[in-house]
Amino acid sequence: MSAFTDGRAVSNNTILTPDLAIIGGGPAGMSLAMALAHLPIKILLLESGGMDFDADTQALYEGTQTGVQYLALDGSRLRYLGGSTNHWGGWTRPLDTIDFEKRDWLPHSGWPFSRDALEPYFLHAQSLVEAGPWIYDDQQKWTDALGAPMKLAPGGVYTSYFQFSKQKDEPHHWPTHFGVRYDDTLKQQDNLQVMLHANVTNIGLAGDANSVDHLDVATLTGRKFTVKPKVTVLAVGGMENPRLLLASNDVMKNGIGNDSDMVGRFFADHAIPRDTVTLVSFDGTLAPYYMNPRDAYGAHFRATFAAHDDFMRTRHVLGSLSTVEQPTKLDQTGMDAVSETANALGVDATKARGFLLGCGFELAPDPDRRVTLSGEKDALGMPRLKLHMTISDDDFGRYRETMKEAGRQLLAARSGMMRLNRSERSQWLETLDWANHHMGTTRMDDDPKKGVVDANSKVHGVANLYVAGSSVFPTYGSSNPTMNLVALTLRLADHLKTIFA
Repeated sequence: MSAFTDGRAVSNNTILTPDLAIIGGGPAGMSLAMALAHLPIKILLLESGGMDFDADTQALYEGTQTGVQYLALDGSRLRYLGGSTNHWGGWTRPLDTIDFEKRDWLPHSGWPFSRDALEPYFLHAQSLVEAGPWIYDDQQKWTDALGAPMKLAPGGVYTSYFQFSKQKDEPHHWPTHFGVRYDDTLKQQDNLQVMLHANVTNIGLAGDANSVDHLDVATLTGRKFTVKPKVTVLAVGGMENPRLLLASNDVMKNGIGNDSDMVGRFFADHAIPRDTVTLVSFDGTLAPYYMNPRDAYGAHFRATFAAHDDFMRTRHVLGSLSTVEQPTKLDQTGMDAVSETANALGVDATKARGFLLGCGFELAPDPDRRVTLSGEKDALGMPRLKLHMTISDDDFGRYRETMKEAGRQLLAARSGMMRLNRSERSQWLETLDWANHHMGTTRMDDDPKKGVVDANSKVHGVANLYVAGSSVFPTYGSSNPTMNLVALTLRLADHLKTIFA
């Protein structure tokens, strides 16, 4: 049985020599370590934090920002074992087929493989995040249990479903916190050493820049030591992955993997504007799973309005997932509009009710939305990050097009109608929030001029350095990234098995 160790107890100038070093103890790093449990190799997982929140460690995330207002850089993820699963909402849904496709109308789109490449890993990822059986859009199961979905005429929008992570034996449906759920699993893994309070401050390349020679590690108490692994996997998130690559510039002056100035570009998150649409149900009914999660067939689930892949292809829109947030009272104009519309359609709307929708939608890839190094230093002497955040009018416009289609389908089905509540950019920005989903900053592309890592998540030009997590997503979809990045990490694990075989 292995035990967790504390980097603060390691003597200065110690040199550790694992076969594999995993930098980061979030869902990607932990999933990778567990997937390699039976290999006859020595694995060292280096985690910056401990088992619980620590303000001094959390402060290492601090940074500055420009552009569209975004979340505080030290407030959107947590720096201790389990990473962002320590505060995630558990929302789980697989990426759609179109999310992997190159679209001529969408610059910088296309993964180097199709969704089929992840299919073998989804069920294992689903079990690790504990989101129940794989049901999702098997609508019959949900509706048999809790009633029919909102009636929509054929068209581009349909009712899709989230499932939720719910920690084993937890009656309140709290999402699985990887550091709590899997700490004993990691302690029992014979080929693994987990070192807490150990911050990698530099990835040292060999003189020819073609491989990683060593990792410099430091603690907030001043200890410094070295790790010399055969293979390294960087798994510290969509902001810290590029930060460490850019800061490791002693051999490559522009940073590792950055010959084409791609590291840190294409940062993305899911935009979450509130009160985007007022939906009216003419008969006043709405299945309970639209507004709040419900239980059926061993899963905790919630309905959402999503766009079909074909609609996105033909209408050149991106992914969005709209949820019913709360009932709303219609004003006089709204009641008059419902009455006139119902009369024209020949339906009874005397019991009509209104509901406000919120959403999470996908941003188009933008190379100017990026993280760079600032002149400020953190407590370990590492340069802090600066984020330049963007969101375009087209990003808002594409979501409006999807909701216009949903409104058309409601009218055609004579079941309801929609009012689009936001049109001007200022109106969108008034209620704009973000999902804390950091993606895209070490994007995947087989062309080193267009990406940072290849289809196997290996950094271009560096033989033994890989990146895990949603920072490698070239495009982002509208589904929450955690289960998908775990599936992608399990695929990386299979690739690493061939290296260590």
